[in-house]
Amino acid sequence: MAASASPRILDVRGLSCPLPVLRARQASRELAPGGSLTVLATDPASAIDFPVFCHHAGLELVSTERNGDLLTFEIRKPPSVDALHRLPAADGTG
Repeated sequence: MAASASPRILDVRGLSCPLPVLRARQASRELAPGGSLTVLATDPASAIDFPVFCHHAGLELVSTERNGDLLTFEIRKPPSVDALHRLPAADGTG
């Protein structure tokens, strides 16, 4: 099955550390470059874990929201490195 660039929602509410991050890692591997993942979590440690996870995994943490006990993380997988090399240079020479 091919990965999709459409947003995906991962509901890990009720799971405790380290399961929310482990499930997000698995889901992020299935994302196409440029794809996004919305993670819904209730584990308070997730507020610390997800920024660190995204940094180490090379993912962009687009936003973090807290609504009561619910934490929502918007994560984006960057475009592939090859796609970045095909972009023209900022000065228009490439």
